[in-house]
Amino acid sequence: MSKTGRKVFVGMSGGVDSSVAAALLKKQGYDVTGIHLKCYNVDGCAEQDAEDARRAAETLQIPFYTLDFEKEYKERVVQYMVEGYRNGITPNPDVMCNKEIKFGLFLDKALRMGADYVATGHYVQIKKISNAYSLYQAKDLNKDQSYVLWTLAQKQLRHCLFPIGEYRKPTVRQLARKFGLPNADKKDSQGICFLGQVTLADFLSEYIPQKKGIIVNASGKIVGEHNGAAFYTIGQRRGLGVAHKKPYYVAEKDIEENAILVAEGEDNPLLSKKEIRLKNLNFISHKPITKGQQNIYARVRYRQPVSKAKLVWKGDKATLTFDKPQKFVAIGQSAVLYKKNGEMIGGGVIV
Repeated sequence: MSKTGRKVFVGMSGGVDSSVAAALLKKQGYDVTGIHLKCYNVDGCAEQDAEDARRAAETLQIPFYTLDFEKEYKERVVQYMVEGYRNGITPNPDVMCNKEIKFGLFLDKALRMGADYVATGHYVQIKKISNAYSLYQAKDLNKDQSYVLWTLAQKQLRHCLFPIGEYRKPTVRQLARKFGLPNADKKDSQGICFLGQVTLADFLSEYIPQKKGIIVNASGKIVGEHNGAAFYTIGQRRGLGVAHKKPYYVAEKDIEENAILVAEGEDNPLLSKKEIRLKNLNFISHKPITKGQQNIYARVRYRQPVSKAKLVWKGDKATLTFDKPQKFVAIGQSAVLYKKNGEMIGGGVIV
């Protein structure tokens, strides 16, 4: 079908990636509307982001609107993250934001308003093969964002466009300058999107009471004190306040006992796992893997290189066994599965 006249709502965050996505789609002949999603933000940068998005849309001469999802974001993303840390796991708010907000509420709203597609500035590639949609790692593996999109399914993907997935970041910057976009040189956002410059510990302390506890090393020796096990993540090195000749890393945390186990040195075996169990699995294909064993590739952290693994089903439970131990595996984070050619099979939550 001709792209001319096909309506696409582009989620414009105010950054260069989503702005270039809008510009590329307009150039390809789509009927483009810029949409800024007003979500929860704690450090005050949201107003500037909204203005940057509006100015980019003005430059491109496309309609621009704001959709207010602040209440829903608090309920579905922020609360999810806070409760996860309160219960001792390490949740991934970016995965939940994509599932509930960008490709949940935003997509539903866009379709009701007459759009054929929604588009974002995610670095990921989408392909249609035999009437089914597949997601592939981005051409720029250093920017690949497929890890946070594993919850998407066919019903969403048939309405999704990811225009910059086939470009490398320097090229996206060049395109932004070519299109005359005012945010062409804007720095990329880092960390959890709604926190901005606010630290995770400072944010969580508004919801979770601080409580002194002990830091124990692998020998059982108390080596320090902390303000609450809930505020720490597996693999964390900074902020422990423990001086040692080799750096300590958080290996485990016990919420009930309010204790943290630390391991000495990044290569300590306590910091790695070879086998993990998964729940809430989602498979992007129409043919999910739900029995037997399959050789795949997987990652357990964002932008970590993929590693060889076996996905094994026993009844309704799935186990992921890696050829080589993986560092800093955290309960609550995502394990994302791939084929050798970069196609994303799906993913699940680590338990």
